[in-house]
Amino acid sequence: MSSPAIPGGTGIFTGFTRLCKGLAVVLVAGHIVVQILPPALTYLALIPAKTIPFGWNLITAGYIEQSIYGVVVSTFCLLVMGKLLEPVWGSKEFLKFIFIVNFLTSLCVFVTAIALYYITTQENYLYMPISGFQGVLAGFLVGIKQIIPDQELSVLRIKAKWFPSITLLLAIAASFFTPDSASYLPTIIFGTYVSWIYLRYLQRKQETKLRGDPNDDFAFSSFFPEILRPVIDPVASIFHRMFCGRSEAATDEQGYTLGGAPLPGSDPIEASRRRERGARALEERLAAERLAATRSAEESKKDAAENV
Repeated sequence: MSSPAIPGGTGIFTGFTRLCKGLAVVLVAGHIVVQILPPALTYLALIPAKTIPFGWNLITAGYIEQSIYGVVVSTFCLLVMGKLLEPVWGSKEFLKFIFIVNFLTSLCVFVTAIALYYITTQENYLYMPISGFQGVLAGFLVGIKQIIPDQELSVLRIKAKWFPSITLLLAIAASFFTPDSASYLPTIIFGTYVSWIYLRYLQRKQETKLRGDPNDDFAFSSFFPEILRPVIDPVASIFHRMFCGRSEAATDEQGYTLGGAPLPGSDPIEASRRRERGARALEERLAAERLAATRSAEESKKDAAENV
């Protein structure tokens, strides 16, 4: 289902959810704490050499932005993307997604840092403080790709389904020119992949009690250009069997049923309905924003006429 591109205007700065505002306060507060008390970064950021016994930094690191630019970008993106995702998922699922993606991303970054240390023997991999909300933001882009893949979300008329891939490509390209790329690149990569795994195989739909999104448009190869998909699909099928314990071919032979009931996570109709709900929620919010803007303009004209 396609819907019109998001227009410009001040509507993007309104309609933020209460949960997103609360999380934004957490991000700002975390930044202020590490600026006022720099030693707090040692306990709150992910420093692989100190994660044991400071295991809580696998959770806290994602909410600590070390730079003013980071906290501004993360807060803005949280509010804007949360406004799209939370009405579709619900507040509970939205918060659950953030917690799971943040924790698993930090865990993957921790394991990667330890592995890189043993491979290169460079201690900076152990003592570099890694923190920031970029892993969850990368996950939000994957969520938007899932619910409104054909929605054009920028003045460049780029469809939402390409935003995660473009973000990854830009992050990898920037890593060649920034010396501290190890502090953000693994977080973005793992945030994208972990969120896709969760949405593809684990997320439970309250309406049907099924898990995941088996739609072909959300397959792992959909992150790559069409020309590469014949190469990506066979590799991706290995991981699919790891998570599902069965191949796509076996699923097709069974007709997505077992004793007449859909298998968990095997309902493409539900995936299509989720996309329709996402597009519908977006259209309703845009209509409300346009109505509010129109009323504001009419009131301004009325006030100007009375003053004259």
